[in-house]
Amino acid sequence: MSSRNSKRKNVRQIPNSTSGSPGVSADGGDGGYNAGIAVFSYIIGGIIVWSLIGWGLDYLWGTRWIVLAGALLGAAGGFYLSHMHGLTSNRTSPGEDGAASGPSKDEEQ
Repeated sequence: MSSRNSKRKNVRQIPNSTSGSPGVSADGGDGGYNAGIAVFSYIIGGIIVWSLIGWGLDYLWGTRWIVLAGALLGAAGGFYLSHMHGLTSNRTSPGEDGAASGPSKDEEQ
């Protein structure tokens, strides 16, 4: 026997998402953790990028406030992107009762 066959690795296959949005599965349900990581990365990435742009403009123009405006703009832009990708919507799975649906069904029995 060759050593190649004895050292097989288990490879987990990830299903392809057809929705195009990170954190959203192909069946339309949200990915919970994945969606949260995507929202976090959009917001933090926006803050970092636009803060660096603001820092560069502050350096060129001799001001001190553009970096703060860039950070706020980046946070707002990151939230906007995550909202437009459908990652911040309040969705529940089919058949799942949420707290907003009313009182519990135990009181009626």
